[in-house]
Order: sequence, then structure tokens, then C-alpha cells
Amino acid sequence: MKQHLSCPHCGKMVEKYRNPFPTVDIIIEINPIPPQKHALREDTGILLIKRRNPPAGWALPGGFVDYGESLESAAIREAEEETSLKVELLYQLGAYSDPQRDPRHHTISVVFVARGAGKPKAADDAKDVGIFFRNSIPEPLAFDHARILKDYFNRS
Repeated sequence: MKQHLSCPHCGKMVEKYRNPFPTVDIIIEINPIPPQKHALREDTGILLIKRRNPPAGWALPGGFVDYGESLESAAIREAEEETSLKVELLYQLGAYSDPQRDPRHHTISVVFVARGAGKPKAADDAKDVGIFFRNSIPEPLAFDHARILKDYFNRS
């Protein structure tokens, strides 16, 4: 059944749309040891957060895009809010839109890969942070983050 709203400007009845929420996730690459000239991806750590709020578990830092905010700005803001790190975005990995990816509601996430430097510290929605490597990613991960990381590691 379609729902309608009254247009606040002209009073005409218009259809009410229900759209997915735009979100961003960030794969933050961290080199705990000063990088070698040709460091391999296996030498690069990935920063994950332990979520403070449901759904529980380890996850990529990320969150909702604010109205009027670009995807890139949202990724930089969310990374800093949750990890206390300033990041440099390197590239966009892809978009993930499975309606079941978030048990709370339908989201579409654009995933960025970024480089972070410094000492991460859990903040905002994160109760802990950890640096993990390709062979030590904790399971299970929240949302569809296992699939996202699989795509990331398969890209190299």
C-alpha cells in the first residue's frame, strides 16, 4: 500500500518514498613497523573496531553519511570519530547494497581504503580498536565486513 504526504509548498498529495540509508566503511591500513620500500599487503595491518552498540563484534570503522556531506568527507570524519586517527583516502573499493547487510535497516555502503598513521584510540561508537593482519582477522565480523575484507585482500 502506497503512502502519501501533503506537499508543504503546494498542498498536493505526493507519494512517500522509503529509501536505503547511505553509509561509508573504511579499511584503514596501518603499518606497525616502518614500511619497507616494497611492503607486501601481508605486512600491512588493518584497523578494526570493537562495536560499543548492537550489532556486537569487530567491524570496519564507518557510519552514516550526514545530509549535505560527501562520501569522502563522511569517511574521513567517521574514521577520526571512531579511531582518533587522521586518514588519507587512497581509493574507493566498491559499494555494498545487500538489503540484509545491516540487521537494523537497509543501508548502502561505499567502502574506502585509507592510510592511517599514529596511535589509534577507541572513541565514539568503538569500545576498542585492534590491528589485524590478513591471517588474523577475528571472526565473526559484524555486518558484511568479512565479504568486504575478502574483496579487499583478493584485489592485491
